Amino acid sequence: MSDIEHILGLERIDRDIYRGPAVESELTRTFGGQVAAQALVAATRTVEDKAVHSLHGYFVAPGKASEPTIFLVDRIRDGRSFSSRQVSAVQDGETIFSMQASFHRQDDDGPEHSDIMRDVPAPEEIGNGRETLPASSRALLDEWGDWDIRVVPNGGYEHNRFAVSQQVVWFRSKRPLPDDDTFHVCTLAYMSDMTLLHSALVPHPGHEVQMASLDHAMWFLRPFRADDWLLYDQISPSASGGRALTHGRIFDRSGNLVAIVTQEGLTRTLRSGAKAIPINTLEEKE
Repeated sequence: MSDIEHILGLERIDRDIYRGPAVESELTRTFGGQVAAQALVAATRTVEDKAVHSLHGYFVAPGKASEPTIFLVDRIRDGRSFSSRQVSAVQDGETIFSMQASFHRQDDDGPEHSDIMRDVPAPEEIGNGRETLPASSRALLDEWGDWDIRVVPNGGYEHNRFAVSQQVVWFRSKRPLPDDDTFHVCTLAYMSDMTLLHSALVPHPGHEVQMASLDHAMWFLRPFRADDWLLYDQISPSASGGRALTHGRIFDRSGNLVAIVTQEGLTRTLRSGAKAIPINTLEEKE
């Protein structure tokens, strides 16, 4: 797969219109994290003096990995403290992803608190854990050669007895990234779609399902670097009716809570003889 600088290197083709490059891939469908990250790049290009603090997106149609994507930015509002943007990702005249993002100035003050990171083995103490993932997920790990992704063994941490489905993952970019806070935020938007939906299958080993991202929401809380180790603490509060809700808290190695992600995904039981579909790709949804 292309490096993240290429993936996030959108071309401006007119005011508030950008083109995201096609990305070489063995997958026919666009990786969901890619289109979300590119949409966020397009939105950030239209905002000055504020940083993104949240995004909410819907995957509405399958994307073609072999084709570029056009991003249309609508400047919803520019206020003194906040700005809002809406972005549509378009291929062949059809919207495949729709996102709203909110930006906030960085000089506001207020009370502070944060959840505490659970005690887990350091990333150097564990392998990549890929043997615990289904074949469709391992195929995506092959695509993600620029990313160091290490699943913490299930017995390597204390479990929350009130959460039925839990998964903990260390991840980072293997490549040093530019010293640009916005670049790291957009990179994390790309990374945040990795492995999260699979947390819904932890209580269901061997259950073959069709999986696809349906929506994706993120809140960016504190500064971080995506080329330093980040801990992705994931749970799935519910799965029913062919859909699963997943939630992830992302900590830096020092234990600071830097981002929160919530995603709903398709987890439809495969029909007899059907082929498993790689996680986190935009697939046809009847």
